[in-house]
Amino acid sequence: MVNTAELTPAGEMTAEDLGSVHLIGIGGVGMAGLARLLLTRGIPVSGSELREWPALAGMRALGGTVHMAHEASNLDGVDTVVYSTAIPRDHVEMVEARRRGLRVLHRSEALAAAMTNRQTIAVAGTHGKTTTTSIMTVILQHAGQDPSFVIGGELSAAGSNGHHGTGPHFVAEADEHDRSFLIYRPHVAIITNIEGDHLNNWGDLDNLKAGFLEFGGLADGFVVTCADGPGTEELIAGLRAQGKTVYTYGESPDADFRISDVVSTVSGVRYQAELEGKPLGEFKLALPGKHMGLNSAATVLTALKLGLPLDKIVEALESFPGVRRRFERKGTAAGVRVYDEYAYHPTSVLAALRTLREVAGDGRLLVVFQPYRVYRTRDLQAELAEGLAVADEAIIMEVFGPGEARGPGEGGLALTAAIDLPADRKIFVPDWEDVPAEVVRRSRPGDVVVTMGAPPISLMGDELLAALSEADLRPDLAG
Repeated sequence: MVNTAELTPAGEMTAEDLGSVHLIGIGGVGMAGLARLLLTRGIPVSGSELREWPALAGMRALGGTVHMAHEASNLDGVDTVVYSTAIPRDHVEMVEARRRGLRVLHRSEALAAAMTNRQTIAVAGTHGKTTTTSIMTVILQHAGQDPSFVIGGELSAAGSNGHHGTGPHFVAEADEHDRSFLIYRPHVAIITNIEGDHLNNWGDLDNLKAGFLEFGGLADGFVVTCADGPGTEELIAGLRAQGKTVYTYGESPDADFRISDVVSTVSGVRYQAELEGKPLGEFKLALPGKHMGLNSAATVLTALKLGLPLDKIVEALESFPGVRRRFERKGTAAGVRVYDEYAYHPTSVLAALRTLREVAGDGRLLVVFQPYRVYRTRDLQAELAEGLAVADEAIIMEVFGPGEARGPGEGGLALTAAIDLPADRKIFVPDWEDVPAEVVRRSRPGDVVVTMGAPPISLMGDELLAALSEADLRPDLAG
């Protein structure tokens, strides 16, 4: 957790004030988006990594320097060093930066500096942030606004999660996990939902709710939130008591942007909508799942309140390509369809697997799940197990929790035991190197396999496809 009182909020620096910027762990999703934003803004960027993440090739193509080691010499010629909450204070480059007297900023501070003099649309919520941020960005692009953006996932069509645009808007995910979203100064704050998570930093759900209330109170324009979403009823009342303008969306009769007749099929989700009682017609998104419909509703409402043309909004939704690792179909091999999905919070896991269950049709659904963070896996184990039980077969890996220690009875093995599936339909496979063979052993033509959970698993869909393509799957022998 960071002490936001010690961080520089948006409006006090610009990106140009940072000089030459070095990002520790530049290949991570959050850092990669920031790096691309800075590079497309013309700011010199370097970074350090230990593995060849997919985003690194694009950064090099934009002129960034990537060091494949963490070393003090990486800071030669650097003015500002940027770190994330995951980087310890005794990291070699952090120690060297302080020794040299360089400016050292948390990632949120560097992002806040880039927001200066822009009309920021900050998207927060326990889950749904990445898709909502992405759809908002595409709507602005279709409306000719050329927004700047930083997203926690790559837009499938653009192959990018960060860009410096010429328009007035800046769209960004606002991450609540370490409280850093409290240094942003948004014009619009979108809050998708509030559910229990990151309680290792917040203490309890009441404190988490108070954090979202404080975040919403920072908006100098308006707040958009779900009328029927978890945890938002108190938020709406609290913000309105502060005199804030709050617009709501959802299926609730009281929602400002009310959606109805929601239909989700394999080809996508569609719904009818009305704004403050005025019918607007049908909206379509080529991604299945009711939760995807709600994510899009947040952006439609925001866009309408910003005065964007309705026809451009409809056009943007219908053309939205999706986000990599968000219900992303990697391909088909040996008659098995492979998907990649970033979901790791119980609500997202349940929603994603229910949607994939529809996709599987008469086939079976196999999930390969790597839990993300020890504290979350421990505190939300029952809820995670309930979601994973939607699958026909579950392969559970060990928890990805950098810097965390697992206590007795914690981790992937305990989660596997908690899933309400027969013993022969669930298995704990700690290491990725053993997963492809296990997937091949359990798969049969017509199945759907999804890799789900922590960031490292995002690299594994192609390996599963390769393993399946070499297999001879027969219904009478597989499974």
